[in-house]
Formats: sequence, structure tokens, C-alpha cells
Amino acid sequence: MKREFSAGGVVVRTLGGRLHVAAIRPQGKKPGTWVLPKGAIDPGEGPAETALREVREETGLEGRIVEKLGDVRYVYTWSGERIFKVVSFFLVRAGRGRIGEIDEAMRVEVAEARWLPLEEAPELLAYGGEREMAAKARDRLAAG
Repeated sequence: MKREFSAGGVVVRTLGGRLHVAAIRPQGKKPGTWVLPKGAIDPGEGPAETALREVREETGLEGRIVEKLGDVRYVYTWSGERIFKVVSFFLVRAGRGRIGEIDEAMRVEVAEARWLPLEEAPELLAYGGEREMAAKARDRLAAG
């Protein structure tokens, strides 16, 4: 079985006294379909580097890795081939940048980017593994 490796970020920032997470709506997905920024690990790149690159490309935000949150593993089928995929997620503190100000070339992938309240993210994100990572980030940050 073919294997793929990706990485992404659970990007957090405090807005109005509440923690928020950066989410994107991929092109072609209906409004309200929110996912975390992530993408394939490029040759010579480590997972943490990939997570920060994908965050920057897909949201317009720079960030700093706090820690690895965990991996999401699943199998999917593409053109009749079964593929085992591992996505490593990192807790990222947002730095410079403005959400949604992305390179025009990324508009083929990203329809919009916005902040979601972190408390609500485990219900708002489209995929179970990403909901789990948002909940893990919420719990880690609540614990200090």
C-alpha cells in the first residue's frame, strides 16, 4: 500500500480575550466546511517545517511551533489505489500576518481563511481527526 505523509498546524491566537484557531475552507467545498491548514511534506523538509510553510501559504500567517499534538492516520482510495496517510499536527502560536491574506496562487486551493473560536472548533471542523487535534490543543492550552 502506498504511503503519504503530510503536516499541518493548529494555529492559535487570542482575540477579544478568547482563544481562536485558524481554519480554511478549501476551494470547491461548500460554505461552512472548515479544515486545518496542512499539506504534503516536501523532499528535504521536516514535518514541523512543513506545518509552518502550509500555515503561511494557506492562511497568510507566520507562526511558532509550541509542540507536536499528534498524528492522524487514515486510509483513502485514489484512482482505485488504497493509500495509507499520516498527518502530523503541531500546536502553533500565530505571529505576524493577517488571516486570509494569501498569495493569489494559493486561491486554487483555498477559498477563504478565518478565525474560529477554539472552544467551538471541535464541533465546527469537518474531519474527525482534525476535531480531535483542536480539542487536544484546547485542553493543553487550558492546562497551561
